[in-house]
Amino acid sequence: MSGVITTLLLLIALVVLTYRRMGLLAFSITAGVLLAVYCVFSDAPLLWKELLWAGLIVLWGLNLKPLRRALISGPFLNSYRRLLPSMSQTEKEALEAGTVWWDGELFTGRPAWDKLKRAPPPQLSAQEQAFLDGPCEELCHMLDDWDITHRRADLPPEVWQFLTSHGFFAMIIPKKYGGLEFSAYAHSCVLAKIASRSTTCSSTVAVPNSLGPAELLHHYGTEEQKNHYLPRLARGEEIPCFALTGPRAGSDAASIPDTGVVCRGTYDGREVLGLKLNFSKRYITLAPVATVVGLAFRMFDPDHLLGERTDIGITVALLPRNTPGISIGRRHFPLNIPFQNGPIQGHDVFVPLDFIIGGPANAGQGWRMLVEQLSVGRCISLPSNATGGAKAAVWATGAYARIRKQFNVPVARFEGIEWVIARMTGLTYAMDAARSVTAGAIDGGEKPSVPSAMLKYHVTEMGRIVANDAMDVHGGKGICIGPHNYLARTYQITPVAITVEGANILTRNLIIFGQGAIRCHPFVLKEMDAARNPDRGAGRKQFDAALFGHIGFTISNAMRSLVMAATLAHIRNVPERGPTRPYYQHIERFSASFAFAVDVAMLTLGGYLKKKENLSARLGDVLSAMYMASMVLKHYDNQGQPPEDLPLVEWACRHLLYTAQEQLHAFLRNFPNRFLAAVMRLLIFPRGLTYFAPADRLSHKVAELVIAPSATRDRLGRFAYTTLNAGNPLGLLQEALVLADAAEQLEKRIRDQGVKTGRITALDLPGRIGQAVTAGILTEAQGAQLADFDRKVMNIVQVDDFAPGELVPGSQGRA
Repeated sequence: MSGVITTLLLLIALVVLTYRRMGLLAFSITAGVLLAVYCVFSDAPLLWKELLWAGLIVLWGLNLKPLRRALISGPFLNSYRRLLPSMSQTEKEALEAGTVWWDGELFTGRPAWDKLKRAPPPQLSAQEQAFLDGPCEELCHMLDDWDITHRRADLPPEVWQFLTSHGFFAMIIPKKYGGLEFSAYAHSCVLAKIASRSTTCSSTVAVPNSLGPAELLHHYGTEEQKNHYLPRLARGEEIPCFALTGPRAGSDAASIPDTGVVCRGTYDGREVLGLKLNFSKRYITLAPVATVVGLAFRMFDPDHLLGERTDIGITVALLPRNTPGISIGRRHFPLNIPFQNGPIQGHDVFVPLDFIIGGPANAGQGWRMLVEQLSVGRCISLPSNATGGAKAAVWATGAYARIRKQFNVPVARFEGIEWVIARMTGLTYAMDAARSVTAGAIDGGEKPSVPSAMLKYHVTEMGRIVANDAMDVHGGKGICIGPHNYLARTYQITPVAITVEGANILTRNLIIFGQGAIRCHPFVLKEMDAARNPDRGAGRKQFDAALFGHIGFTISNAMRSLVMAATLAHIRNVPERGPTRPYYQHIERFSASFAFAVDVAMLTLGGYLKKKENLSARLGDVLSAMYMASMVLKHYDNQGQPPEDLPLVEWACRHLLYTAQEQLHAFLRNFPNRFLAAVMRLLIFPRGLTYFAPADRLSHKVAELVIAPSATRDRLGRFAYTTLNAGNPLGLLQEALVLADAAEQLEKRIRDQGVKTGRITALDLPGRIGQAVTAGILTEAQGAQLADFDRKVMNIVQVDDFAPGELVPGSQGRA
């Protein structure tokens, strides 16, 4: 048989074995059998066959573990140990915090879809649903954002009372201490609903239920501390804040300069062993009104009163507001949004050691405590608030664009507006999917540290795009602030979400991929642990197993990337047979390409990759896009795969996977080793860039779903405050939207039978309605119907104006 044909068949067989990720021994045996058959039937040159047999002998030799340890993994381990950077205790604790969930599957190049499919959909309990329908609904009805932001620069006293008396600050506190003990999903839904009404209130509610005294006490406090504080926090008798960030340490929270020195002192008239604290903190939400302060500081024991260690490490304590030496009460004013936020200082503040959360036994454990709980809290607070704001923006913009006309046409019918509304809608669907599915994973026992960073960055960034788009569509209506403006405050607060809990630039450039590459990769952490193993013999064996597993993993992903890219992933079997099947396949394809690119980058750049922030950020973007696309598909499943929502799912997946492709492309364009970049490009994009952003036709379908009443619009708006009442713009917009079709038909009759024939000469709609009724074009009832609709629309589109004195903060203005 022709040597070319048989050689090609042999190579195809070997690619299939590699693609299927066969183990080294099984691959060696199978390759031997294939080569023997090849030599019998092929007329290829003898020298070529001898070279193939030589390669196979080397491959068989790799199965001899003592030999490969001596010749390959042993020498490599020695070099690896020299190159491996030291890891501080804070870095180690950050890496070990939380759990690896779906993010780990995406690092494998072959995600186990059954794991995601089996996860139960998040559900609200009867109590949680009743809370959303009752107290949460009532709270939203009470809120007047103009009154809060302009007149008072604070929530009204009756709102503060309502929040504390109905447990809004106690959603994460167990019931045995008087709290609500809500699921993560319910907690998220409550925040989203409040955020759709008032960003000041949602920020106020988020903080006590996120990283702060209640959560730290629940997980790490002594029984005495829990029994004292948690019931008081649940009843609202105590208002908590948590002080971490200061003027000299922002995102680099592990470097806080605030100190607590172990010493003896007097507290409540008795001499005790305690801490003398000196600190300066800022940006602390609820600080101006807090009665109890959670404080992070670095603890020192220079006189060795506790033991041999001098630098004990980051520690967290709980201080009453009235402790002597604490200066508290002044306020920051973040972008004109008056949620309570301000600085705290302390000079020679003395407290007993028992004020450490968890007691003296937890001295130096603060950073571990913080990063463990941040892996949950960061998944909920900011993503939920951003999603609630986006839901309100889409709900409002879809209706406004439908009832607002230019050139006698609803602005929603202009293709440019349509495209913007589609982007808003698709991004909001992706945000809601990531929020709800990840919250469900938390309720299932996960503490997803890497996804928490993904959601913090990408959901808040998507929220920023949605806020900008909503402003663009509303035009002058959006920028004229006043009682009738329902967009401006959400628009103003958007950069706050971008900034807090880890600035977005830092999160994208250093955390998502930097933490994920070590935490989620199936072999990297094993290799690092083996290299640091004090038992050198055991470490050598562990490293050998991890190294050769890693090599096989990389080669397999290279082949999987090539094959799936060349076939557009159509050959990949996934657990979905419906119209979303291609998106499952493409996520797998990008997962293999991503895993291969990561291994090449880590192998060739090593620790230098950490400094090449733009490269690692792009890899983080690829990981995040795959994660969020997976959440979109799971969310669609959780909702029962309603066919009318399919355009939304397709838009979101196409947008996210196109982003993954473009970020991989940018990674390769900027990879410093140009030869390896070319090799990677051949294996990742053998057919070039084949994935496209959502088409205009798809964007049209998406926009149509939210510019008219529909079940899809209702599902997307779930958990937004859309109740119809005189003080709720979202309810009034929906009311007008429901009436729009009938009103449009009546307006068309006036134009066709009156304006075009000259029977109607009025220029404004009220005048035309009167003439149409007189001319018999409309009945009295139809005229009244259209006039009522026009009044509703004009009430919505009107903007506020003020006498000069009314613009002074604290003035009453005009409602």
